Amino acid sequence: MLFPTSGFLLFFLLVAALMAALETRFTAKKAVLVVASYYFYAQWDWRFCFLLAFSTGLSFVGGLLIANTSQRDRQRWILGISVAVHLALLGTFKYLDFFVLSANQLANLLGLQHELPFIEVLLPVGISFFTFHGISYLTDVFRGDVGVTRNPLDMALYMSFFPQLVAGPIVRAAYFLPQLQREQPEPIPLAPALLLILGGLFKKTVIANYLATGLVDPVFSAPTEYSAPDLLLAAYGYAVQIYCDFSAYSDMAIALAALVGFRFPANFNQPYRSQRLREFWQRWHISLSSWLRDYLYKPLGGNRNGRLATYRNLMITMLLGGIWHGAGWKFVAWGAMHGGGLAIERMLEPLIGRRARSPAAKLIATLVVFHFVCLAWIFFRAEDFEVARLFIAGLGHGWAEGVQQAKPFTVALIAIGLAGQFTPPGLFARVAEGLMRVPVWGLGATAGIIVAAIQALGPEGIAPFIYFRF
Repeated sequence: MLFPTSGFLLFFLLVAALMAALETRFTAKKAVLVVASYYFYAQWDWRFCFLLAFSTGLSFVGGLLIANTSQRDRQRWILGISVAVHLALLGTFKYLDFFVLSANQLANLLGLQHELPFIEVLLPVGISFFTFHGISYLTDVFRGDVGVTRNPLDMALYMSFFPQLVAGPIVRAAYFLPQLQREQPEPIPLAPALLLILGGLFKKTVIANYLATGLVDPVFSAPTEYSAPDLLLAAYGYAVQIYCDFSAYSDMAIALAALVGFRFPANFNQPYRSQRLREFWQRWHISLSSWLRDYLYKPLGGNRNGRLATYRNLMITMLLGGIWHGAGWKFVAWGAMHGGGLAIERMLEPLIGRRARSPAAKLIATLVVFHFVCLAWIFFRAEDFEVARLFIAGLGHGWAEGVQQAKPFTVALIAIGLAGQFTPPGLFARVAEGLMRVPVWGLGATAGIIVAAIQALGPEGIAPFIYFRF
């Protein structure tokens, strides 16, 4: 059940109507949202609802055991076992076949005849996201950063809440659980929510889908058949596509949560305007990058134990961040590029300073970071290393052939997607504030017209969001 579909619209309208009818009966509201979330998840495969329930129960019981134990060593053991079970589930469903394939390839290189059998484990949608929710909750209870929840309904809603269930953002328990304890309903920010939904629909339905079908997919499927300008535009196109696709989902998730009375933090903040790679990760998929920082980089030691340890910790964090995105060596390479880039950036800081100062220096820094990110995206998008190699090699020749695949409309979409990275930071808030003065019927009519226009502009059909597979 995809957000930009009529089926989801009917589902959400029913949920919103039930929430409005229940008014201040918060326990009933939470129960409705849990049932709705499991129904939403079951539309992909109902069998994985049991996996979600098990992950929820593991987190709930583990949190209670940690809170009810006074001995720190015992708490540490409970945390370790609970997190290990979470990671074992994630590893089994997401990485088992990858490990088997890698082991068989290594055996062939060593001249061994025996191969491990493939099990072909079906990947549950969103398993990475609800696993990270469970791990962060348990860790925060252990650290004392969040109070343990003794209400299983609250835990069930935290782990399954449908707006962020299958593709994030990763919402911390300390941010979400206190919202379940309020006694008065939150005012619904209708205008900002509609603005986020309409912007998300345009980014996904028009920009991301057109770039995918009209440029990125054809060029990446056969890079040797296209000219260097097409390859370069496809690299830019994928950078815009993945941003528009994922930020669209995040924007709609934030808006849908707001429309039923919950607040989510922002997940993107104009990442392609970054002047440092570190700044890029402070603006891109903020919920994941902050999760990796707080639950992996800092526990490894962060930057507290000297330069070499800092470089090592950056590399480990980004390697694991890469493999989190997918079971393949190309994702490891993508993570290694970012880890190495962050380490080199830290190494050069005494020479170049933390931030560029002159306008020219800022422009150069932004262009360098953007093109490094685009280079890394090639490995992220390509089917394998050979396709990535052919793609990069193709950028070195064939410039005289000119553009073959990219049409003016797709180039315009790339330009629009990149231009949006440099709009004034407070523009959204100002537009939303202005829309709040418009009566509800006016907002509804305007939104209906814009949705119809977006549907008319977009290609036929809605492709799944890119991050559903992660």
